[in-house]
Amino acid sequence: MRFKILTLNNISVAGLQHLPREYYEVASEIQHPDAILLRSYDLHDFQIPVSLRAVARAGVGVNNVPVETLTEHGIPVFNAPGANANAVKELVVAGMLLAARNICPAWAYVRNLAGDSEQLEQAVEQGKKQFVGYELPRRVLGVIGLGAIGVEVANVALNLGMRVIGYDPGMTVERAWQLSSSVEQANSLDDLLLRSDMVSLHVPLNQHTRKLIDSERLALLRKGSVLLNFSRASIVDEDDLLEALNQGLLSSYICDFPSPLLKDHPQVVALPHLGASTMEAEDNCAVMVIENMREYLESGNIRHSVNFPDSVMPKAGNCRLTVANRNVPNMLGQISTCLAKGGLNILDMLNQSRGEVAYTVVDLDQMVPDETYQEIASIEGVLAARVI
Repeated sequence: MRFKILTLNNISVAGLQHLPREYYEVASEIQHPDAILLRSYDLHDFQIPVSLRAVARAGVGVNNVPVETLTEHGIPVFNAPGANANAVKELVVAGMLLAARNICPAWAYVRNLAGDSEQLEQAVEQGKKQFVGYELPRRVLGVIGLGAIGVEVANVALNLGMRVIGYDPGMTVERAWQLSSSVEQANSLDDLLLRSDMVSLHVPLNQHTRKLIDSERLALLRKGSVLLNFSRASIVDEDDLLEALNQGLLSSYICDFPSPLLKDHPQVVALPHLGASTMEAEDNCAVMVIENMREYLESGNIRHSVNFPDSVMPKAGNCRLTVANRNVPNMLGQISTCLAKGGLNILDMLNQSRGEVAYTVVDLDQMVPDETYQEIASIEGVLAARVI
């Protein structure tokens, strides 16, 4: 079978090489795509093709993807968690150094100097006192969010001699194994803010994290502390942040999201969204998400989907049926009844759920007749069904 892949952004060649030409047709303009590959393209106003089976975002955040709408159509959305973690970690470390050593204002000061060598040397000696900074060892870094990036930031900060406090009530077992045992656990978000000299944000943007850092939480920070935001701009209330900077509550705000309100403030260093902008990160993200998308298209297995549960089962038999459905009672019973009525023997079965969505993989000893497939697809609560 040949799959059609629509690309809505330039995708790393290193990733595209994982789509064999004999099985995949890849183009920026293509009719009836089986899957969409994208990076920053805004998919919210995009007309979803009837043929679409998967969406793959070569990155981590999926704010540009209508996840809920795609879920209602039974379409998994894949991303690449952790593939850009090293790139973002390095930028966070750079941000901490920029703030601690006042590098940006010092650089701007030197660029504006004039005169000959002697005058320049004199001006440098006179001016450098205003840029005295501090060293990172023994400073306290608070890391909010201990996913792939947050864990790497916490671990590298320990290696720099910092004391690290972490907070993430939803931390996974996988990340816990990766996190150094020397990272202290905060009792709450407010507890972390009260105890930190620097705070680094590593949480997704959703209804719970929008304006997570507001005036009340900024007031908890130690005077002269540093806030680093390499997650999403809207996690911080910019109006409240501006007030905190002007009142001297914060010494610096280092972020990856320029805005008209903050970009020219002398205590703000705003970078042009460079977090994952390395050749290595772009390659890693593309390879990871394409491999997961390809496994889903070819075998129905799901890994690293933001809206469907991980569901991986070795294939047995001549035919595989996959069903995405609402997570309601008796769905498995109805599916099994349809298969039994069609005279089909189940060799293996996997059923996983995630919130309001469930996903079932069934391996059979013979092909599913069209009549049986149509009967399963028409069950109330079934979002999508495939025969592989």
